[in-house]
Amino acid sequence: MGVVAKRSSMTFYSDPKDHYCHRVRIVLAEKGVAVDIQDVDPENKPAELADLNPYNSLPTLLDRDLILYEANVMMEYLDERFPHPPLLPVYPVARAQSRLWMHRIAKDWATKVDTLLDTKTKETTANRVRKELRESLVSTTPIFMEKPFFMSEEFTLVDCCVAPVLWRLPVMGIELPKQARPLIEYSERLFARESFKESLSEAEKEMRI
Repeated sequence: MGVVAKRSSMTFYSDPKDHYCHRVRIVLAEKGVAVDIQDVDPENKPAELADLNPYNSLPTLLDRDLILYEANVMMEYLDERFPHPPLLPVYPVARAQSRLWMHRIAKDWATKVDTLLDTKTKETTANRVRKELRESLVSTTPIFMEKPFFMSEEFTLVDCCVAPVLWRLPVMGIELPKQARPLIEYSERLFARESFKESLSEAEKEMRI
């Protein structure tokens, strides 16, 4: 994978199918970070993960003596640790607004993705959640008529959160309607970025075959 480069003191334990892990991999690729990505089967985690992370969860990022185990914390840490290119606005008000968008994406979209990708979810629940997620996504279409990225002229951490959701729409059984063309074009811009292509695990590539 493209984000795996020369020897590094940084290790990223990642579920190759998980959208939270994916958003961190996008940041790693965007920053060009040299990192050892360990693809982990969530049903067969390595013993050392429990030693590193009290929740034995994925993703987990190890950077020398620092251990992080929450995706958004990792993303902001990486943005500060590797400041170029910046993925959060410079000004406090704009930064706070970006964080609020990330929170809303987590509450409104990410939880629905979790439900739809959970094999234990009942069909009636999945159908309801699928409809809710589709409608919520389509409702954002107008914001992409004015700016190329999510409420921004520049690619940001917010886009890193949205891209994995949009990439997984086919496997969740969601097709965007023609009236959502600006959102579809936004998706295409995200997927065309070299950092996005480099971030994809083999399992994620197969989602679009």
